[in-house]
Amino acid sequence: MVKDRIKNEEDSNETIIHDQLPEHSEDVMINFLHHVIRWTVKFLSCLMVLVIIWGAIDVVFVMYETVIADPIFLIGVNEMFTLFSSFMVVLIAIEIFINIRLYLGTSVLPVQLVIATALMAIARKVIVLDVEAVDASYLAAMGLVILALGLTYWLLARKTKHASNKSANDPAPKTQQEEK
Repeated sequence: MVKDRIKNEEDSNETIIHDQLPEHSEDVMINFLHHVIRWTVKFLSCLMVLVIIWGAIDVVFVMYETVIADPIFLIGVNEMFTLFSSFMVVLIAIEIFINIRLYLGTSVLPVQLVIATALMAIARKVIVLDVEAVDASYLAAMGLVILALGLTYWLLARKTKHASNKSANDPAPKTQQEEK
């Protein structure tokens, strides 16, 4: 089943996916375990919605505290970074929720979206990074992670684009009636 899906993916313009939990298995025990995992993922998605709501409330609270602090209605650079960090955390939580929702709807994990979420998380880290407080090895490691994620995302996007261009250029298969 998975081999057929991978072969069909290579021949079509679908995005890169990873088959996690197939809907049905021949083994009753595996089916039961898959159902338990799917209900656990649904529970986690509900918790993620709560995290998103709490995060949005926190953004409002941080903005309020920043605006009413002396001097009133002036936001400094450090406060701006704190606000950016709060916003990015909520956006990352939303991306994770989208991953969970797609996973629940299709039983597959869209790899390109997961890589994009990881890029967003590392971008948040870079935005709020205090360069003077970290050592050079940490910066180098973060740079390598960004490079690896960026390259992976680019390769996946390129493969998806190449597959869609290939299918657009191929003539449509003839139906039986057209062949006669």
